[in-house]
Parts: sequence; C-alpha cells; structure tokens
Amino acid sequence: MLGSEVVERLKLKTDQQVFGFTRADGDLRFPGAFSEVLSDFQPDYIVHAAAKVGGIQANIDGSEDFLFENLQIDTNVISSSIRAGVRNLVYVGSSCMYPKDFRQPLSEADLLKAPLEPTNEGYAISKITGSVLCEFATRQLGLNFKTIIPSNLYGPRDNFDPTSSHMLASAIRKVHEAGKAGQQVIEVWGSGSARREYTYVTDLASWLSENLECLDDFPQVMNVGYGQDYSVDEFYSVALRVLRVDAALKHDTTKPDGMKAKLMDSRIAVTRFNWEPRTPLEEGIESTYRWFLSNLDREKGK
Repeated sequence: MLGSEVVERLKLKTDQQVFGFTRADGDLRFPGAFSEVLSDFQPDYIVHAAAKVGGIQANIDGSEDFLFENLQIDTNVISSSIRAGVRNLVYVGSSCMYPKDFRQPLSEADLLKAPLEPTNEGYAISKITGSVLCEFATRQLGLNFKTIIPSNLYGPRDNFDPTSSHMLASAIRKVHEAGKAGQQVIEVWGSGSARREYTYVTDLASWLSENLECLDDFPQVMNVGYGQDYSVDEFYSVALRVLRVDAALKHDTTKPDGMKAKLMDSRIAVTRFNWEPRTPLEEGIESTYRWFLSNLDREKGK
C-alpha cells in the first residue's frame, strides 16, 4: 500500500527515475533477489516499505512467521544496499515497535524501554531489528539509513481480507457487508475501547516524496503519525456514518484488544520537516471505501 503510493508520488517529479520493486520482481526473503536489481539500477535512494504484515489474529496465529520472514526481508534488503554502495535508505518501521500500555503519546526515546505487546511481539521485534541495523549502518559505515515510524495506515490498496486485515480495513468491510445483508448487528473484536492512530496513506507518501532529499537532516528514528487517536468504536461509528449503514455494535470480549493505546508524538516531523497529515478521517474512509468498491469484483475472482 505505502510502497505503491510512494512510487506514484515520486514519478510525478520528472527529474527523477523511479523503480518500484514488487513481489513480481522477486522474493525478498531470499538472498540475491534484491542485489541483482541494485547492480542494474544503482539507486541514490531506497524507500524500504516491504514487509509481511497483518492484523491481531494473523500475528497471533503466525508470530514466528512474522518474525522470521521480516528478518529475512530486512537483512537481505539492508545488507544488499550496503554492498551495492547505496548511501541513502528510508526504513519504514511500525508503531508496534513501542512498548505496550506505555505513556502517551509515545516518543522516539521510548523504544526498548518496556515489554512489547504479546499479540504482535514477533512482528515488533523484527521491525526493531531492522531499525537497529539501519542505525549501525549509519553510525559505523557512515551511511544515511534512517527509520520513520508511521502510525497505522489506511487507504487505497489496503488489505481487506477478513482473516488478515488491520482494524480499520476490517471495519470498512464489516460495515459494507452489514449494509448489503441488512444486518442489525456488527461484531467487534474486544471491548471497543482500545485507541488507535490512523494516517491516510497518500498523506504519508506525498510528504515522504517531498522530503526524501532531506534525509541527511532526519534524526535516526522519527515518528510520523496523524496526531490524534480514536477508539475502535469511534472508527466503526465513522464508517457506519460514511457508508450510511444503520447497525449496532456487539463486542466479543473473548477476543484481544491488543495495546490499549499507541498515540505517537510526531512533533519532530511536524516542527522540523513540515509533516502535516491533511486528510480528515471521514474523507479518508470515504476515499478508501470507493477504492474497495471498485476492486471488489477483482477480489471475488481470486
């Protein structure tokens, strides 16, 4: 989702040659898949947004896969970039890297200060490791490998699969299906009180494409969040309003909430690098829903 958006935004800048590496170009879990491309392309900058991702249930069911496969991807991409002489790399981290139920908002200094959330610990450890690899490359090799930590993202090209999607994409799909079926009740995992921070993906991609050449000035790790969080129930309420569906929420408290909250402190990005997410939640959900509808037939054909 993010990688595709970044490629589109960078291609609008006519002075740049852009190459987007996708799954069709190779499997980043295997050594050599990326190094061959680097030898031909020789990029000045790399934006590394590739990862195995999923929602709470996907992480619970396959925590070892999330740890192992992301370690493979990051090790291969970062080591290949170093060997190829790439000087500039942006590593896309995750708010899951932060400790569970820690102070709010979370600042970059809070990394590794307390235990992680167990439901996504494998993924979190892999992203922390990738970020530390970038820090070592910067400090020891004189390279410019920096980490940005976005909040949760949503928007076009999101994953709406009911078994592996993140909360907001899942909420949009559930509300859509309730409306089509005339359901009076929508089941929500957990208590509905857990709070999440979501940023519209195009806002982040646009900002990154405009600030990529400022990478030298970036701190080693930097938060880029929306700046406001909402409860799960509030996200559902907005989705119900945008999709014009009338249904009640029923909470399945046998399912986990995950972290109670993980609002991030993005003041460094805001004050020093003009980070300003522009898309209000309702507008973002409406745009995301339009994309979902336009791709629904293709999804059914999978």
